[in-house]
Amino acid sequence: MKINKLNIIILLGLVAIIGILVLQLLWTRQAYTIEEKKFSQKSHIALLEVSKKLYEGTNNELPSDNPVQKVSNDYYVVNINNDFDPKILEFYLKTEFAKVNITTDFEYAMYNCQSDEMVYGNYISFTNKNLAPQKVYFPKHKNLVYYFAVRFPNETAYLFSSLKFWFVLTIALIVILLIYVYSIFTILQQKKYSELQRDFINNMTHEFKTPLSSILIASNYLSKQPQIQSDEKLEKYTGIIIAQSNKLNAHIEKVLNIAKSDNSALILNKEHIGVIATIQNVVESIHLKYPETKVTIETRKDEHIIHADAFHFTNLVYNLIDNSVKYCEKTPEITVCISEEKDKLKIAFIDNGIGIYGKNISFIFDKFFRISNSRSNEVTGFGLGLYYVKKICVLHNWKIIPSGNDTGGLTMTILIPKANAV
Repeated sequence: MKINKLNIIILLGLVAIIGILVLQLLWTRQAYTIEEKKFSQKSHIALLEVSKKLYEGTNNELPSDNPVQKVSNDYYVVNINNDFDPKILEFYLKTEFAKVNITTDFEYAMYNCQSDEMVYGNYISFTNKNLAPQKVYFPKHKNLVYYFAVRFPNETAYLFSSLKFWFVLTIALIVILLIYVYSIFTILQQKKYSELQRDFINNMTHEFKTPLSSILIASNYLSKQPQIQSDEKLEKYTGIIIAQSNKLNAHIEKVLNIAKSDNSALILNKEHIGVIATIQNVVESIHLKYPETKVTIETRKDEHIIHADAFHFTNLVYNLIDNSVKYCEKTPEITVCISEEKDKLKIAFIDNGIGIYGKNISFIFDKFFRISNSRSNEVTGFGLGLYYVKKICVLHNWKIIPSGNDTGGLTMTILIPKANAV
């Protein structure tokens, strides 16, 4: 994916999440406004019913005007042109508030004609029955003779508590937005480091190839000189220079191929190939390099045909066997077991090497990963062989599973779906 496309996707995702968050905040605000209106309506209904109750059994008639006045968000005044008992008032308030499902604390006060002041009545708590709050001053109101006032000190908290779902959802969206931003920042940082690493590897390997080519040309010319061919030691040393230069050149080519495959997808040229024939060809090459190596192929059929890239499959098999040989402290003995299990073709490479144990086994397919031990320090390489093997398996939709052997060594099992086999 090009960086321009990635930036567009990141920007669109960020805009979408921010847009959803803004909408959520607007919906939450609207929900709070609706809850506030509902609470005000229920309070009006309850207080109106209280005023009607206070008029029952009296000779006075209920005034035509609405006796309930909302002075502020949490403060109501009810005009009653009739004397009433505070105990009866408190009973009616509790009853009517319960009917409309108002369960928040409230306090009330009544106007006293004799003292010309508001007399604090009581604080009714639904959460803490033993609560004894300080008395709050209730202001007087002009042109009213018999009236009482009601205050809801916790109205805001009560309304917020009824919107728990909205607030939880809003917080969840904020957390998702923060995680998204952090993830994008991490991805961009890793992409930047990956590009720097790839550029460094490409530049490093290209810089190595120039002097290495000169060394190989000079060494090959030197090996053909009569003075070198006539001297056994000089010929041996020249051969060592050429062999080691070719090995280093092979490592550099491997690094370049891996870097190239990371930058652009590998193209597989699939064809029908024989598994056993391919492994036997690889074994012949291994014997030329490591004559003491013993490789045994166990199978119940003469041949197994698969649909794969012949070049990459050959390299895959070579890397697995070559690793088994290099990481062995005794005579290498490798058994290749080929079998058919249900809908899969199973190829297991079993060796008698030093093995891989513990948490290291989960990292063996990582690029440049090498285990620190006495044998790995003696083996040259960049830690790219198994990374390449894993990549080829993934491109073919195969599975590769590493596991330790009970008697030591390592087993690398490749599972090929029957859809890729013939």
